[in-house]
Amino acid sequence: MTGPSRQRMWSAVVPAALLVLTLILTGCQAGQPRPPSSGRPVTPPSIDPAVPTVHFTAQGDVGLGTGARQVLDTIASLRPQLNLGLGDYSYRAGIEQEFCDMVTDKLGTDFPYQLVTGNHESDGHDGDIANFVKCLPNRLPGLQGEYGTQWYVDYPEQDPLVRFIMVSPGITFHGGNTLNYSQNSRRWNWTARALDGAKSRNIPWTVVGMHTPCLSVGRYDCQAGQDFTNMLIRKKADLVLTGHEHLYQRSHQLGGGTGCPILVPDAFSGDCITDSDASMVEGEGTVFATVGTGGVGLYDVRDDDSEAGYFASWSGGNRDPALGTLDVTATADRLSARFVPAEGYTFTDSFDIRRKKPLQR
Repeated sequence: MTGPSRQRMWSAVVPAALLVLTLILTGCQAGQPRPPSSGRPVTPPSIDPAVPTVHFTAQGDVGLGTGARQVLDTIASLRPQLNLGLGDYSYRAGIEQEFCDMVTDKLGTDFPYQLVTGNHESDGHDGDIANFVKCLPNRLPGLQGEYGTQWYVDYPEQDPLVRFIMVSPGITFHGGNTLNYSQNSRRWNWTARALDGAKSRNIPWTVVGMHTPCLSVGRYDCQAGQDFTNMLIRKKADLVLTGHEHLYQRSHQLGGGTGCPILVPDAFSGDCITDSDASMVEGEGTVFATVGTGGVGLYDVRDDDSEAGYFASWSGGNRDPALGTLDVTATADRLSARFVPAEGYTFTDSFDIRRKKPLQR
């Protein structure tokens, strides 16, 4: 091939090659953040941008293993506004910074990963809550109380939709001291006032977080305390979130009344259930959810437990095992929650609580 023929060939080939190269380079450029490579893309809940909404996740009992990283990837893919840590983080002293680095690497350095202590870091033996608070500090404005131990915050700060109340009943601290949440104690009254204050401010939803549950189909008895648990029901907390049991369990809506003056652990009374389906009405009772599925090994659940009748759904080492997170959205009229499993797991659960009528705000 000579002269003009060769020139005509190159005049056709070169532009085409440049076009292909341009398309390749364009495809390699950074665009929208991608889901983590080790995580499973999860479709976030459908949120109307015109409707004020709070979107948060919650889980406890995390560790630093593969499971913890999978759960953090799941949280990242959901893109919540904040996360509630329900206690038990590193499970080893001296590596608190490593745990914090794992969280910030997955969720970002300024992400509100909000803490309350579990039993593994409260007394310093398997970590120290004071060190976790330093490397994962409070990121929410207006917080009241002692962050990491007992605090509440209204979110968002202006026209809040949720009051988050985080407490530490049943937890032993340095020197073997257990914080006093007995009836009419200072911490009991603080919690009761925080719940009452949300109602007086017409904040639509109250969410209580703490490490220890009372009711359970797992290993433990009522470490949170019977009286304290009944106070939460009597004050009409909408949702109570716990860890400690390495499993997921979600109660029916529970409330007091003529047939159920108090809820008694290690027993069952159908009169304490105010709603047994997955769509409930605000003010009729309290939903308890244990989300000890943040990454460490799972405990078995017991179908024959005396408290099993209080629960609508559960998952454990011997029954639909799943690590994952609770994913919650709240508007002025509705609180919706679903359990989102980490990659490789399939168990799910969902429920919602709706207001009878809109709040006058």
